[in-house]
Amino acid sequence: MDVVAACRAFVAVSGHGSFTSGAAAAGIPQSVASRRVAALEEHFGARLFDRSSRAVRLTSFGQDMLPSARRLVDLADAMRDDAERARLRPLRVAVPEICPPRRLADLVVAARRQGIHLEVRPAGPSERQRLCRTLEVGAGIVAVPEATAAWRVPLGLAARTPFPAPTVFLETLRSGRARTQARRRILIQPEDDVAHLRDPLTRVGQAAGLAPAQVTVAPSLVDAAAAALGSPDLLLCSRQQAEEFDLHWRPLAGPRLLRGYDVATGTREDLDQLSTVLYADIAHCLGASAGDPRPAEGSPPGSPSTGDPT
Repeated sequence: MDVVAACRAFVAVSGHGSFTSGAAAAGIPQSVASRRVAALEEHFGARLFDRSSRAVRLTSFGQDMLPSARRLVDLADAMRDDAERARLRPLRVAVPEICPPRRLADLVVAARRQGIHLEVRPAGPSERQRLCRTLEVGAGIVAVPEATAAWRVPLGLAARTPFPAPTVFLETLRSGRARTQARRRILIQPEDDVAHLRDPLTRVGQAAGLAPAQVTVAPSLVDAAAAALGSPDLLLCSRQQAEEFDLHWRPLAGPRLLRGYDVATGTREDLDQLSTVLYADIAHCLGASAGDPRPAEGSPPGSPSTGDPT
């Protein structure tokens, strides 16, 4: 017996003094209301209604049981409302602030089609880690080294003028002997100001003879792109970003640099939703190729990532 449904019929009939009216108020046929009340009476071993007269009246036992039945019905309604709110509660996700707004909007739409209510919060690498650590978001797309990444984005250099070769050799950026010759800088945007990208590029640049100031971190992506658009400086970026700024893009001859991203999350359900159900949609936001999703090497499925944001 469904005790809640039976109590709902009991409360409705008692409130209207009629099986017909009570059943209509409960949205069930009169015969169903009668069966449910009868089942409840059998369950408790006593009659709830006096049916000897034309009007339906509560027995003394029914009067004693009615408050409990009302509380049970009210609690069931409250649980249903709580479940609906919980189901519609958004999953707050920290995402790279370089993701184009239109692509993030497409991600939110794709998630809703899957019954997932996303609320994206764009932030830089270290801020995304902090938001995950302090539980201000339910999950984050965090920066990790290529070897442990679920998504990978190749990086190269972008400039306002075409490159003479299919790849860029850092040796060609060395300044000449003439003091008046400007040194072309490589500008690292904040999204790539992480150890596994910044440090290898700095080391190889020094080995190629670049001055320390030729590899520098820009205050923002806008500042870095403005410098690349208005000077000979080069922007370290993805091909997607170069196209957005109408810059010419080429990969580096060395080192091979890739942004790596993985999901940092507190629950297995959120991990499955982001890294499996929405894998291709997140790849589109990041400008990554949508290959087969896989867990990070050396980590059990569902374990949070621990990328170094510094």
